[in-house]
Amino acid sequence: TYCTQCPLTQWRHCVFAMYRCFGSEHVATVTLPASFNDLFPHFLVEPDDEYIVKNKPVTLTCRSTPATQIYFKCNGEWVHQDDHLIERNVDPATGKPSTRSFNLRKNFEEEPVGKEVALNQEVLLHCHPPEGVPPAEVEWQRNEHVIDPVSDPNFLVTADRNLIIKQARLADTANYTCVAKNIVARRKSSPATVLVYVDGGWSDWSNWSECGVDCSMWRSRECTQPLPGTGGKDCQGIDLQSLNCTSQQCLQTADGVEDVALYVGIVAVALCLTLILIVVVLVYRRKKQGLDADVADSSILTTGFQPMGIKPSKPGVWIPRHRNSHLLTIQPDLTTTTTSYQGTLRSRHDGTTHTGTAKFSMTNGPLLDPLHNGSHHTLHNGKITSDPAEFMTRLSNQTYFKTLPRDVANTSYGTFNFLGGRLTIPNTGISLLIPPEAIPRGKIYEIYLTAQKTEDLRLPLVGCQTLLSPIVSCGPPGVVLTRPTILSMDHCSDACPENWAIRLKKQNYEGVWEDVLMMGEELISEPYYCQLEAETCRVFSEQLGRFSLVGESLNMAAAKRLRLVLFSDAYCSTLEYNIRVYCMDDTQDVFKEVMQMERQLGGRLIDEPHVLLFKDSYHNLRLSIHDMPQAHWRSKLLAGYQEIPFYHIWNGSQRFLHCTFTLERLNLSTCELTCQLCVWQVEGEGQSFSLDFNIAKDSRPLDPEFLLMDTNPSGSALAGPSAFQIPYLIRQKICSSLDTPCPNGADWRLLAQRLKLDRHMSFFASRASPTSMILDLWEAQHFHSGNLNQLATVMADIGKQEAMIFLVSDGEC
Repeated sequence: TYCTQCPLTQWRHCVFAMYRCFGSEHVATVTLPASFNDLFPHFLVEPDDEYIVKNKPVTLTCRSTPATQIYFKCNGEWVHQDDHLIERNVDPATGKPSTRSFNLRKNFEEEPVGKEVALNQEVLLHCHPPEGVPPAEVEWQRNEHVIDPVSDPNFLVTADRNLIIKQARLADTANYTCVAKNIVARRKSSPATVLVYVDGGWSDWSNWSECGVDCSMWRSRECTQPLPGTGGKDCQGIDLQSLNCTSQQCLQTADGVEDVALYVGIVAVALCLTLILIVVVLVYRRKKQGLDADVADSSILTTGFQPMGIKPSKPGVWIPRHRNSHLLTIQPDLTTTTTSYQGTLRSRHDGTTHTGTAKFSMTNGPLLDPLHNGSHHTLHNGKITSDPAEFMTRLSNQTYFKTLPRDVANTSYGTFNFLGGRLTIPNTGISLLIPPEAIPRGKIYEIYLTAQKTEDLRLPLVGCQTLLSPIVSCGPPGVVLTRPTILSMDHCSDACPENWAIRLKKQNYEGVWEDVLMMGEELISEPYYCQLEAETCRVFSEQLGRFSLVGESLNMAAAKRLRLVLFSDAYCSTLEYNIRVYCMDDTQDVFKEVMQMERQLGGRLIDEPHVLLFKDSYHNLRLSIHDMPQAHWRSKLLAGYQEIPFYHIWNGSQRFLHCTFTLERLNLSTCELTCQLCVWQVEGEGQSFSLDFNIAKDSRPLDPEFLLMDTNPSGSALAGPSAFQIPYLIRQKICSSLDTPCPNGADWRLLAQRLKLDRHMSFFASRASPTSMILDLWEAQHFHSGNLNQLATVMADIGKQEAMIFLVSDGEC
């Protein structure tokens, strides 16, 4: 007698099917008499009809005698049992062999879930393995290594197969995987990331200080026991405490001293009143003579922004036009109301002197002296002071701008009117375009642009979210704009929309980050719009504020672009030689920060930067150095590789990380070093880079031209026509010509199509002047590489004669 059971787990292939059972006996193929027909197999038990439920097995039972093998057919096709094992035994009743099928399902009934826990806290990770015959055994892995509770008693595997970490340690931050296995197969759960953080703790209070002159004493404490780490919370409460002294402890002062202090105060008040009276008299006399102390003439205010018809003779050098300047010059607006101005004035061209050309001057009257080269000045009530950090100091003293950095290197600011302008932070890829007419006529705004550091502002991220761009602030918030500005900043996503859910976040006045835009779901009625290019993001915004780009991976194919940069010491006089490998987001602002830090350390670049795609696979990044000449060099690294945890790279809180490889040469005369640097994700693809250099002769510094960095920070703020490629009057003619719809399509729609901007048609169409929006975006994309002749060619193809004005020679301009 032969019995078999067919467990059906592949329900999706034949949910509605007819199964037939066949029995066979291994006999010779000969013709048998009719009397031997009883020796052929006949069925003792036939399969019954069953209903199958998703992800649940069903068993069909069949028994035949005499037989050595039973087969099943599904809708006329044989059922393959390659994934099953057959157990043969002898039926005690008949003495015939029988079989038993073994399997292990693929899906876990319960998988471990990642957690963030405090130091020394107990951690419980649940795991319910998939069903199988025989039942699966469970083991746990940490970063792909099997956990042995015997060797490490801090781990405990319970009877129901769960993992307990008795007291979480910093070293327990890792990816944990539940592995189920039996004689059929081996299944692994999705990794669960456990992050152990340390909350800060207060130290003991210090001793009370001695009683001071103000009859008070104080004591302090510090948040050092322990220091907060790995995203832990800072200490809550005050770190300084004061207390009034008792009358016996309070210092006694003589009556004579108190009388002297009183008299000194009275004299000081009298002197202040006298000075105030003198100032009032002087101001009154000057007003009577017609010399107002405040700048009230609007023609003077517009002098700093009056378009002078500037065109660069070569990159970075500007000279004033003399011929045909009447085509590009706009007269000052004299219809505005008289107003008092207090703000920053900056020379747009820094007074560059050329052969046969006088120094460019911003002044147009006797009240303002020419601004000197390379100096930034602030105009306060007719007086000029030279203080580069004064603007950021005034802003940071206001409540909303407490988090603004005070270093001018990451900040650009300027003063603008209706002619618009541009702010740029050099070598960061961050810029703000203020189109013409964006600022209402008669208004003058002092606008700033700054790149925030992630350690100054911690952006709240949840789930699979990661920071894709720098945090950029522009303002002041609340200014009235009649047209959108364009904020440009780098991003580090792989630019595959199907792998990402990308959101534009903005911080409100209460300091809370809000989602203001979802890529691919833009609404033309909203004040924000975004264009995502391969490496740059352009944000159209009618409101200034603090912005950032955050991405959430939709699948494991989503990847961030990382930039790998290698540095070493410029001079090495010992046997040890260090190679520092930086892993950072592939954005210019992070690269600039690393370059500045290495320049202070005296480091030098030993290879070109490389780009690596880092996938959301929960796998760590490993780095190793191989193929060194063993006769001259050896590595002092004990392990075979160094590893950067996945979470440290993906969460974006630290935008650059680095590890150091310490090598040792066996002789001081050895200077040539050749090796291979390998970088890869665990269970993923990697890259290998060849290094070949001389540590003594190759003293290449941090070459800005080699790194494509701008060494001329001047021109970070450009106001008026000098900030744009297209002259103002020509721009107005193009807009008036193309904004009107044409029956043959020769209007702004054809311009967008020729400039490959047709995917934003609905956004352009929602604006009062679609052509101006297209030209604004073209200006933001091609400020340093714009070719007016190419734009003129596009205009000529459309059939508009306004393009011919672009084709003038340099001499005519």
